[in-house]
Amino acid sequence: MRRALRLAARAAGRTSPNPLVGAVIVRDGELVGEGYHHAAGETHAEVNALRKAGAAARGATLYTNLEPCAHQGRTAPCIDAVREAGIARVVVAMRDPDPRTDGKGIRGLRAAGIQVEEGLLREEAERLNAGFVSRLKRGRPFVLLKVATTVDGRIAVAGRRDLSTKPALREVHRLRDRTDAVLTGVGTVLADDPALTVREVKGRDPLRVIVDADARTPPTAKVARAKDPQRTVVFIARDADVRRTNKLREAGVSIVTAPRAEGGLDLGAVLRWLADHGVNTVMSEAGPDVNGALMRGGLADRVLFLFSPVAGGDGPPALEGVTKVNELRDVRIRKLGADIALEGNLSQPT
Repeated sequence: MRRALRLAARAAGRTSPNPLVGAVIVRDGELVGEGYHHAAGETHAEVNALRKAGAAARGATLYTNLEPCAHQGRTAPCIDAVREAGIARVVVAMRDPDPRTDGKGIRGLRAAGIQVEEGLLREEAERLNAGFVSRLKRGRPFVLLKVATTVDGRIAVAGRRDLSTKPALREVHRLRDRTDAVLTGVGTVLADDPALTVREVKGRDPLRVIVDADARTPPTAKVARAKDPQRTVVFIARDADVRRTNKLREAGVSIVTAPRAEGGLDLGAVLRWLADHGVNTVMSEAGPDVNGALMRGGLADRVLFLFSPVAGGDGPPALEGVTKVNELRDVRIRKLGADIALEGNLSQPT
């Protein structure tokens, strides 16, 4: 099962709206086939593993981190392929929360006389697909806040463009590669003109999401001049300036309207739109206002602090307006060059 989880994780950032799934087939104590779901629309993990196993799949055990699907989508139901291959036993880490399957896959396998066990490494499987589960059960993606700060909690240092060192920047780009969408506010666009692409590591670029109530994003900004500007989504208010909005449309970016909220846009509505369009995971690389609003609104699930070993920073606090206590759980601390990375899951504020 651990092998299945590792295989599934290889496709992080590439399968949405589908989950991350890996499958391993074992017969008489030997691995005879394995596979994972590479991208939405492509064959599922179980089918890839069964193809590699061939005739050796008959009488074997299939390990998979997610219940095999029982519905017809762009591909046929996986339970049919499992049954036809002659698999004798299936070990499932967690059920598929998609209502089209949710238990139906397990029942279908059992009805075909296949032994099914579930729950092995369930917690690890739920963590791996936290974004998929969040989108289906809460109607919004799983949100990670990335916060680069000095040791005294400030977001800038005079005379330095990048607060973080190269190893920390590589980690951020690695996360971009593995995340469906990166979100930032217009303040960050105006101040830093980020590209929000993957450069420090080999990978693919995420969807770029800009929260910009008044359509102030310049058409000349890097996010608008990307090779694929249609993968930049700028959220604006319905009453945003028409001329500025039209210039952004002419630049080729996608424009979406959202309701206004105190200090900007309704971020809950932004996240719901993203979920409706198949986004499972979001990393916010925004400034204090947007990150603070996400945390205050209970819209953030995990936070990654990148502490630069500098005191006496400039600018506002890293999380604007966050006054309620929110303890981190499952905390992990690492050293990235000279920087310290501290990350953990957010509990509900008290």
